[in-house]
Amino acid sequence: MSPRLLLVDDAPDIRAIACLSLERVGGWTVLAVASGPAALEAARDDGPFDAVLLDVMMPGMDGPSTLSDCGRADCRWACPWSSSRRRRRARTASVSALWARPA
Repeated sequence: MSPRLLLVDDAPDIRAIACLSLERVGGWTVLAVASGPAALEAARDDGPFDAVLLDVMMPGMDGPSTLSDCGRADCRWACPWSSSRRRRRARTASVSALWARPA
């Protein structure tokens, strides 16, 4: 059984490319959602996940807030997918890795 990943990004193109790459090349089973609240719902209803990959800057609930709440939703670990100046804030959260997404 392949590892399960929850992908959270508000940009539809990024979600599509990331899903394609992670599934075909990385061997992950990916559930992609477009917002922090959707991620919390997925973590609650479809978890646990082996990893959570999320954008730092999203409208409404941002990545660090989602990460904080997702930790309470029984996700095992998280790696924010960062494209913003909010990387410093994410570094103070309990993350496994930070890297820049394609622009």
